[in-house]
Amino acid sequence: MKKYNVTGIGNALVDIEFKVTDQFFTDNGVEKGLMTLVDEERQNHLMQVIHHAEAKKQAGGSAANSVVAVSQFGGKSFYCFRVANDELGQFYLKDLIDSGVDIALTAAQLQTGVTGKCLVMVTEDSERTMNTFLGITQNFSSQDVHDVAIKDSSYLFIEGYLVTSPNGKEAMLYAKQVAEAAGTKVALTFSDPAMVKYFKANFDDVIGHSVDLLFANEEEAMLYTGKSTLAEAREEMKKAAKHFVITMGKNGAMIFDGDTFIDIEPYPTTAIDSNGAGDMFAGAFLYGITNGHSYAESGKLASMASSRIVSQFGPRLKWHEAKEILTKLKP
Repeated sequence: MKKYNVTGIGNALVDIEFKVTDQFFTDNGVEKGLMTLVDEERQNHLMQVIHHAEAKKQAGGSAANSVVAVSQFGGKSFYCFRVANDELGQFYLKDLIDSGVDIALTAAQLQTGVTGKCLVMVTEDSERTMNTFLGITQNFSSQDVHDVAIKDSSYLFIEGYLVTSPNGKEAMLYAKQVAEAAGTKVALTFSDPAMVKYFKANFDDVIGHSVDLLFANEEEAMLYTGKSTLAEAREEMKKAAKHFVITMGKNGAMIFDGDTFIDIEPYPTTAIDSNGAGDMFAGAFLYGITNGHSYAESGKLASMASSRIVSQFGPRLKWHEAKEILTKLKP
C-alpha cells in the first residue's frame, strides 16, 4: 500500500484573482481567454491598473490545484515545486500545508528570488484570462523532484505547463522515469491549448511510448492529434495514452477506460468563473480512481466538482463542499 494517492510536479504560482471587464483587455492590450507569460514589469503594471480590492489570493499552479483537490476529498497528496524566500513564498508554503498537502521544502530551504504570480482576470462571461510571471518557478528542475514521494505514490501527476523550458521538460522526463521504475502510474495534463500548439514536440518526447492517463480538453485533443473532429481525435489519442479524459465544458466529458468510451454527463450550473475547472476535474478524478471508484464513478465525481467550481469565484472548493459532493457519489 503506497503512502500517497498522487504526487504532483508543476509550477508554483500565487494565484491572484480579479474581476475585470472586456474593455480592460482592450485598454491594456491583453489577449482574452489565454494564459500569457509576461515579465515582472508588465505584471506589476497590470496590478497597478486593476481594481483589486476584492482580489483573492491562493497557492496555485495547475497541478497544485489538483493535488489540493485530492486532499480535500480525503486523499493523500504530495507536491514538488519551487518558490522563493519572500513574502509570497512563505504564504505558498503555509497555504499548501494548511490544505493538507505534504511537501519537502521548509522555509529555511527557500532560495533568494521572486515567487511566481499568476494574475487571473475573470470577466462576466465567466472566462478566465491569465497573465503569468513565473519568477523562480521557471528554474524548476529535476533537482526539485522528490524521488521518494513519487515511488510511494499510486500516481505521478505532471503539469503540462512545464514543457515551456528545457529544465522543466527535463524534470518531466526525470519524474516519469522515476515513476515507471517504481511501478507508479503516470498521468499528464496538457494544461492549456497554447502549450499543445507551440510545444507539441516536447509533449511527444515526454509522452514517449505512452502515459497511463492523459487529461485534455476538446481543443487540446484536436490540436495534439491534428484531427478536425472529436471522434477522430479520440481514436488517435489511444496511441498516446492507455487511458484518457477529454473534458468538453458544458457538454460534460468523455473517458476512455482502456476498453470503452464512457460519456460523463454535465451537471447544470450557472457559470461565474471557469478558472480551475480543469484542475479540479483532474484532481477529483485522480482521487476517485485511487480510492476504489470506477472510471465512471470518478468521472461523475469530477463532473460534480468542476461544475461547483465554475459556479463560484476561485479554483478551490471549501472543505465541507468536497465532503458534500463525495456523499452524493454514494448509492
